[in-house]
Amino acid sequence: MKQMSRRERLLAAVNGEPTDRTPYAFWRHFPQIDTNPAGLAQATLRFHERYGSDFLKITPAGSYAVEAWGCVESPDVRPDGHRPCATCAVRHAEDWKRIGVLDPTTAPGYSLHVETILRMGFDRRIGDAPALPTVFSPLSLAKKLSGDRLRDDLRAHPDLVRGALEAITETLIRFADVALTEGASGVFYSIQAASLGQHTEEEYAEFGEPYDRRFLESLGSRSILTVIHCHGERLMFDRLARLPGHVWNWDDRGSGPSLAQGRAVVSGALAGGLDQWKTLRDGTPEKAVAEAEDALAQTDGRGLIVAAGCVLPMDTPDPNVAAVVRRLGGPLKPVPGAVFR
Repeated sequence: MKQMSRRERLLAAVNGEPTDRTPYAFWRHFPQIDTNPAGLAQATLRFHERYGSDFLKITPAGSYAVEAWGCVESPDVRPDGHRPCATCAVRHAEDWKRIGVLDPTTAPGYSLHVETILRMGFDRRIGDAPALPTVFSPLSLAKKLSGDRLRDDLRAHPDLVRGALEAITETLIRFADVALTEGASGVFYSIQAASLGQHTEEEYAEFGEPYDRRFLESLGSRSILTVIHCHGERLMFDRLARLPGHVWNWDDRGSGPSLAQGRAVVSGALAGGLDQWKTLRDGTPEKAVAEAEDALAQTDGRGLIVAAGCVLPMDTPDPNVAAVVRRLGGPLKPVPGAVFR
């Protein structure tokens, strides 16, 4: 088979067609510099240059999407590289009324993400990899905005929360429009709310799924690669599998379902197969390769993008990731001055 471009390889995987090699992707946070667009752009490009992923995920600070509404991020960095909100914007039920529609070109956080895309300028180091900004789902952002009070407010003040979800969804639609106009190829859409650890199925059906669908449908054909990241344990996977997207990514090793089970219900490609904690961070190159080979066996090597279930932990050893890239036949390049553990 002739060598494919990254875009051709990904689209073939989405359609369940043969590929010249199995596509793969890795991504991580850069907490030391992720509030600086130039720094985040360069760190993302250097990481991509090292491992040569088939798509490039832009990973800003986790609070970028709620900063303009009043959330204050903690300085404490978690092992996966994210920083939780130290102060939530919604501390009283009436605060939901303050969540209005934002202009992503000027709002703090969103404008930083847009500037990162612009500063990357679709640098030659990206090559032919689709670049995807990170977007969090409306109900996921409602949780970031309100912390532990969200579930109580969904029951006691549903109309107030709905008003905020409408404003958040419109803001996300506007952000995606700007990102795609500026050259992004798609969206990495993170849903942290379709987990039974967070909500009941009834809550997600009412306050989550309708807004997820509205956002995803707004992308239309402009997004050539929409990755739906399903985050959490006890996922409502059947619901998530029915959303409009191209690729589904979840922690198949840690929380399930397995890739083989997911393949039975997902219409596009699967992204996963590697345990980011037990294998990529704490394991060996041999164990990482064995897990990748098991992922290939579960899927017969079709419709699969080998990936971790979420962001790589900050202290992931470079040899473990590099071994997977070599096994899959991907490009692996030394990057002078860059340190990837």
